[in-house]
Amino acid sequence: MLELAILGFLYDASLHGYELRKRIAALTGHVKPVAESTLYPAIKRLEKAGWLRRETQPGAVAAPRHVLTLTAEGRTELRRRLAEPAELDLSDENRWFTLLAFLRHLGDARQEAAVLRRRLAFLEQPASFFYDGDRPVRAEELDDPYRRGVLTIARATSRAELDWLRGTLKELGDDPDAK
Repeated sequence: MLELAILGFLYDASLHGYELRKRIAALTGHVKPVAESTLYPAIKRLEKAGWLRRETQPGAVAAPRHVLTLTAEGRTELRRRLAEPAELDLSDENRWFTLLAFLRHLGDARQEAAVLRRRLAFLEQPASFFYDGDRPVRAEELDDPYRRGVLTIARATSRAELDWLRGTLKELGDDPDAK
């Protein structure tokens, strides 16, 4: 998720590390804050892979700063990761939101629709946070108001996303209701 966010934000513009960290925190920080001890090793891995490069520029007031720029190979890697997301990238909401934030960089409506269809298929499977054996438990079956709240909120969120997915697929020329 972190590497995808780094590649995605650098696809948009060259950034220095502090600005990149702020943008990643804005996207994912409420879930998992981005520590320098996590960000900078990830940047070094991507730099070593040839997917980004670091240039030193003079600072306006302070010391020189390192500006990160995505390479052509980095753009290709970002598009590959977007077009071929792992199952966890589709099923984990936080990873999904990170992928979704940069999906437009695929630049191909068919590829974008294929990713959205995979998420749609995941959401259409019966699921719950709570089970009775192998059977998903519905909110209406629970006496516990807090667990009922979890399921009620999750259901509303899923319905909103399903509506958005179906509408966006139609906009991309891939009507999920026509098949």
